[in-house]
Amino acid sequence: MKSNSLKVQIWKYLSIFSIFILSFLWLFQVLFLNKFYEFSKIKQLDNTINLIKESYNNNSLYSNVDNYAEDNGICIQIFTDKKIIYDSQIFNKGCMPKNVDYRDVFIKSSLDKETYKLINPRFNNEVLLKAIKLNSNTYAFLSSSLQPLDGAVEIIKKELVIVSIMVLLFSFLIGYFISKKLSKPIEKINKTAKIMAQGDYENAYFFIDENILELNELVATLNQTNDELTKIDELQKEILANVSHDLKTPLTMIKAYAEMVRDLTYKDDIKREDNLNVIIEETDRLNLLVNDIIELTKINNDLQNLNITEFDLVELINSIINRFSIMDANFVFKNKLPIIVKADKIRIEQVIYNLIINAINYTGNDKKVIINLKENDKYVHVEIKDTGKGIDEEDLKLIWKRYYKVDKKYRREKKGSGIGLSIVENILKKHKFNYGVNSIKNKGTTFYFDIDKC
Repeated sequence: MKSNSLKVQIWKYLSIFSIFILSFLWLFQVLFLNKFYEFSKIKQLDNTINLIKESYNNNSLYSNVDNYAEDNGICIQIFTDKKIIYDSQIFNKGCMPKNVDYRDVFIKSSLDKETYKLINPRFNNEVLLKAIKLNSNTYAFLSSSLQPLDGAVEIIKKELVIVSIMVLLFSFLIGYFISKKLSKPIEKINKTAKIMAQGDYENAYFFIDENILELNELVATLNQTNDELTKIDELQKEILANVSHDLKTPLTMIKAYAEMVRDLTYKDDIKREDNLNVIIEETDRLNLLVNDIIELTKINNDLQNLNITEFDLVELINSIINRFSIMDANFVFKNKLPIIVKADKIRIEQVIYNLIINAINYTGNDKKVIINLKENDKYVHVEIKDTGKGIDEEDLKLIWKRYYKVDKKYRREKKGSGIGLSIVENILKKHKFNYGVNSIKNKGTTFYFDIDKC
């Protein structure tokens, strides 16, 4: 067992705490016992003095003081004109002989009260004596034995030795079992965490059979972390496989057409031009794929803050449509009047651009892409429709996933990288805009989102 392990540390601190408590007990029970006993006697005599004063003034001295003096072993004598008018009539080691001259000493001192420590000549023991002046010629003297406690201290020491051994033994045993109970689930968590650290997320399930709130919360957090890491790992594998495939195809074509130009068509202007155009198109496709991956990474890692500005949404859509003028697409966009909205213009441009590319890739034979804008007081509802074969209902929630294919026979067109919809979702989420998709089989699909108006 390592000296710095949790189990050893818990056991060590519990043991130190037990030793501290025992040391505290020894200190007060042995070293300060006599002082505490003397303090208690002084307090007891002070209480008796208060009782005497009250009883003397109320003429109920004998009935109130007798029982109290007997119960607490206190001798009480009251003198008037040097004559005893009250004596508690008990006989113990605290009672001073009547022929001792302490009374005359106090009476001549003209003090109202005084405390003395005297030696009782009768028993040769120390006596604590309190003297008070009740009126001009009446005095009360209270005495109690300060019986040496050395014998009692020796007995207490022997008892404390036995108690200390038992307490230490029990504390060591209890500390061991407590430390084992607390460290066992943590060791189990650590063991599973090592499995997770090795990338084996499937077998890294955290579980403890303990009703400890903090540990249960830690287990829940680690399981959630493991789930997220599992998703990230699957995503990495998925992206690697799909990107590798998407990179391989254009690279193969670029190499093939380049070799064709070099070996076969370099003298034929028309064929050479066609081959070079293919190389350029495939290079553009590679560039688009890389840019989309970089863009998605930036958005996911929140590296870019939104730059909210006001702009004309109609003008932005028209400018995007103009870029696709060379493509075989039939755009339907009827809005003419300006509509001023508030968002990050560059990011919303990416959203519309990717949705249009998606619509072009999946629209029907009529090549129609329909863009509708619907306004209300707070926002503009943007719709981008295609006339393709639609998406099954069970696939609608999955289309935002990177590289998700609604049709296994689907073959991606040259335009688009396969992660465009994921970029769209991330941008709209960051804006906190409402968005979604509706689809009707064999009639087409509509992507929509709402954008704030100024």
